[in-house]
Amino acid sequence: MNNLRVLDLAIIALYLVAMIAVGVYFARKNKNPEQYSSASGSIPGWAIGMSIYATFLSSNTFLGVPGKAFGTNWNAFVFSVSMPLAAWVAARYFVPFYRSTGEISAYTHLEKRFGSWARTYAVVCFLLTQLARIGSIFFGIALTLQALTGFSMEMIMLVTGICIIVYTVLGGIEAVIWTEVVQGVIKTFGALLILYLIVENMPGGVANIGTIGQQNDKFSLGGFAPDFTQSTFWVVLLYGFFINLNNFGVDQNYVQRYHTAASAKQAAKSIWLCVLLYLPASLLFFVIGTALFAYYQVHPELIEAVKLKVAAERLPLTASVAQISQAAAQLLPTDYGDKVMPHFMVTKIPPGFVGLIVSAILSAAMSTISSGMNASATVFTADIYERYFKPNLSGRQTMRMLHLGTVVVGLMGMGTGIAMIGVKSVLDVWWELSGIFAAGMLGLFLLAVISRQTRNHEALTATAIGVLVILWMTFSPSLPESFGPLRNPLHKSMIIVVGTLTIFLIGLLLSRLRKSPVVASRPEEIELPVH
Repeated sequence: MNNLRVLDLAIIALYLVAMIAVGVYFARKNKNPEQYSSASGSIPGWAIGMSIYATFLSSNTFLGVPGKAFGTNWNAFVFSVSMPLAAWVAARYFVPFYRSTGEISAYTHLEKRFGSWARTYAVVCFLLTQLARIGSIFFGIALTLQALTGFSMEMIMLVTGICIIVYTVLGGIEAVIWTEVVQGVIKTFGALLILYLIVENMPGGVANIGTIGQQNDKFSLGGFAPDFTQSTFWVVLLYGFFINLNNFGVDQNYVQRYHTAASAKQAAKSIWLCVLLYLPASLLFFVIGTALFAYYQVHPELIEAVKLKVAAERLPLTASVAQISQAAAQLLPTDYGDKVMPHFMVTKIPPGFVGLIVSAILSAAMSTISSGMNASATVFTADIYERYFKPNLSGRQTMRMLHLGTVVVGLMGMGTGIAMIGVKSVLDVWWELSGIFAAGMLGLFLLAVISRQTRNHEALTATAIGVLVILWMTFSPSLPESFGPLRNPLHKSMIIVVGTLTIFLIGLLLSRLRKSPVVASRPEEIELPVH
């Protein structure tokens, strides 16, 4: 614990105790499943917007984005630029649709539209996405706290995971939302504090940061040529639009919040508040990454310890000091980007402030993990257990399953985080996994709510083809050189774009090929309302 002073530890401990106390406070109000999962529709729109903002501003953003900007440039910021268009679609179409169904689960209507297979498929995709998200966030927490405390990453994930599970199980969605309001403020303050300290320690200040960043092409948003094999501006823009459309329109984390609002108008406002907050906040983290790059360009000797540690981790235990030094000299900024901000915190942030910033990182993690656990437990209870094993659960039985589901998802998320130890970039891993799992779910959902003529067997065929395309795009780059022509030529961020469009367009095509199209007159074919 050499890097954390008593004051820092006191601040961190106080924060953790306060979060658990909030869970205990709201536990008294959770007398039924409706209160636990949707707060009985009593949350104001501004609080929901802050909550969604805090969920977006996870530790993947807090650590992964500066690491990405340090190692490359601002290409990933285009993801944030795509948010307004996705938010417009969600506020205009998806929010009124979900509010009109009255179903707490985002996937119940898929069974009404296409059958139980569609609902189950979407639920599996969602749960896999949540495990990837929770795991990557646990990994991000452990990466920072390991640098500060020296404890193993596994031990850090276990301790923080238990705290988060207890707080989420006790408090339900209302505790999650109100603590996320506070956490959103803490995260933003923590980021501003880090940037201030970097600039304060930087010779030449902001002007020198800008000069070094410009000389090293750090402000580039990516190439504008129509090239979909590289991470160009257009690839990230498409990826961002489809992922954000999935977030706002299909992800139970966000859909569940729409039901906590008093009205559809309040729910729609919450989406726009999230966008207005997240755009400048995400830019702030890219500025931090570039500022860190400039700082360590001026003081390269201060980053040597990080490079030596990364090099040593990649070499056998028998490697000599000379071999480690040689390997460290060959490392690129992309190889150690995620470890730069924790290193800066350890070496340059004064006592007390470290505790505040660690609390901000913990809040970034807790908000996303707790909301993911709550949403996953709700989906598991409504769409799996109650649907297939025990229909018509009593209120007490439902609460028991919600608590059990929260614990199981939390433990599995910790396991996923442990499995990620050793990856280069937590942001890259999260983007790739979320794109794979979300592609099929989003394509099927769009087909269900837009095409009123598509039938069950046509949707099933389109989904099967889409899954095969997703699997091919994901695994074909690993084919041997002799099978080179069969490899996916597109960038991995295009998986969600191509996968979603494959399911949607093939479903439409099969509907058109049918000789006698059936107009949607059956009651189960739900028409998407316009707000």
